[in-house]
Amino acid sequence: MGEKPTGSPVWYDAVATAPAPGKISSSIPVKTNVSSPYHPTILRRHYEQAAADKTAGEKFYKLLADYNDDDALVLGYKGAAEAIRARDASMFNKMTYVQDAARTFEQAVGLDPKNPEIRFLRFSVESNLPAFLGLSKHVDEDKELLLNAALSHPKSGLDAEAFRTVRNFLVERGHVSDEQAQRLSKVAE
Repeated sequence: MGEKPTGSPVWYDAVATAPAPGKISSSIPVKTNVSSPYHPTILRRHYEQAAADKTAGEKFYKLLADYNDDDALVLGYKGAAEAIRARDASMFNKMTYVQDAARTFEQAVGLDPKNPEIRFLRFSVESNLPAFLGLSKHVDEDKELLLNAALSHPKSGLDAEAFRTVRNFLVERGHVSDEQAQRLSKVAE
């Protein structure tokens, strides 16, 4: 998404600093088929585009706004779409969308608490929200799950590309200690 525009509200950071989502993956089976608009590959492509473009963000949000089923991964992406919507919304509506995203992430994690892709989506949003909002309650928990998943790779539930994305996000954004970063650098892809 590039540089933060001058004068952008702090909300911009919540999604603007998220990693390239097209590189996130999970080995957990999903109930959808490839032709479904909710197939993980399609959702990842939408998410990647939405992270870079306001029009794509609106399209991504509209795709998932009426989703009411209980597929945990799709709900994780719905939470991400709501967070992106917050980035692009007027100051008046930002908090509503961030709170919607928090509720949706809670639902997704409740359905599949060990899914590293869902946890990564939530972590990438929550770790960039301003602390005063009180909506970053799961950062430490999600970081621990992601760190343990990455250190146990290839038995992490992440494919090689997702592993690199998680590892790079944790290390490059300073979410791990130097010792943890060194351990992560030794894990084979």
